[in-house]
Amino acid sequence: MSRMIVITRNGKTVVLTGWRAWIAGASAFVLAWLLLGLVAFIVIGVGLTFGILLLLAVPAVIGVALVASALNASGRPK
Repeated sequence: MSRMIVITRNGKTVVLTGWRAWIAGASAFVLAWLLLGLVAFIVIGVGLTFGILLLLAVPAVIGVALVASALNASGRPK
């Protein structure tokens, strides 16, 4: 099975056939997978970072609000 890749730039056409076409196709495939893996790594990392921040920040804010409410209630004149 022969493979052919045609590239046209600035009106000039380059045709890759044979083993050069296979190498170009395989390298494009590997590059696409690496780029997809990098994007997935970044998206998962950002999601985990925000998730951990929310898991730590929400209970801390609730705790601070409860302590402030308790201190404010005891010091308030009636």
